Amino acid sequence: MKTLHRVLIFFAAGLIAAPALAADWAPTKPVRFIVGFPPGGATDLVARILQPKLAVSLGSQVIVDNRPGANGVISMQILSRSEPDGHTVGMSHIGSLVVSPAIQDVKYDPLKDFVPVGMLVTLQNILIVNPSVPAKTLPEFLAMAKAQPGKVNYASSGIGSPGHLAIALLETMTGVTLNHVPYKGGGPAVTDLIAGHVPSFIAVISTAVPHVQSGKARAIAVTGAKRAEALPDVPTMAEAGVKGYAAINWYGLTAPPKTPAAIVSRLNRDFTAALQSADVVKQLKDRGIDASPSSGAEYLNYIRSEQKRWGPVIKKAKIEPS
Repeated sequence: MKTLHRVLIFFAAGLIAAPALAADWAPTKPVRFIVGFPPGGATDLVARILQPKLAVSLGSQVIVDNRPGANGVISMQILSRSEPDGHTVGMSHIGSLVVSPAIQDVKYDPLKDFVPVGMLVTLQNILIVNPSVPAKTLPEFLAMAKAQPGKVNYASSGIGSPGHLAIALLETMTGVTLNHVPYKGGGPAVTDLIAGHVPSFIAVISTAVPHVQSGKARAIAVTGAKRAEALPDVPTMAEAGVKGYAAINWYGLTAPPKTPAAIVSRLNRDFTAALQSADVVKQLKDRGIDASPSSGAEYLNYIRSEQKRWGPVIKKAKIEPS
């Protein structure tokens, strides 16, 4: 009985101490925040908005490390080989966790080879065109595409990117055929759209907002189920005539495999606090982005649901790696 009593005391002590473990861990060197796209895109923007808040709360320098390539796959491969000590985290998203693993050997299992820390943000895509394009509405854009099957070019931030998926869904629901021109990120793509090198771009909304507001690009429709606060006059795809259409984008935080639970809890706490701060919420809202923090378990379940939802679309669209 004495032995059992002693065990129960230790067990209870463990339960009482457990919540403090996250607070006990703290970085001892700069924290590297890996982003799988070049500067100028939405993933980079979100990371840099969060960066100063995290540096204060974590008590350590936070370095945004841009590692573009293969729709975020390269950054996730780097993350999978990183030390699980809390000093390296990565931005994950639909391209690197849902699309690319479905169409190629990415050398990692998106559900088993990482530790999900939590959702960060959700946001819409938006179809924009160069002002020289005659189409001003979605019906006009679709009519232009139907008149030239496979000849109207559209840019995206990469093969299997949220924009690519959004157009694949649009093609499936309307019967149009567009020509995909993949870029290595939203920054280079919007630069070419403004320069007139590509007529249309299915962009992450944060990348498009300043250019639409300045008149350098024309907004056609957003891809979510509701209008974006940053561009309230732009209709949704459903409002513009494609009933039932909805496709949103999301970014989450992922840690290397075998990262201890105490470290994951601390990271989730600090990132959640940053996402809930008033100035960060405003900065994100101004670019059409919604702060959407969650637990690691909730993020993992969401990834699973996205795999089920987009799997048939990926297969039907015959999306293949470059």
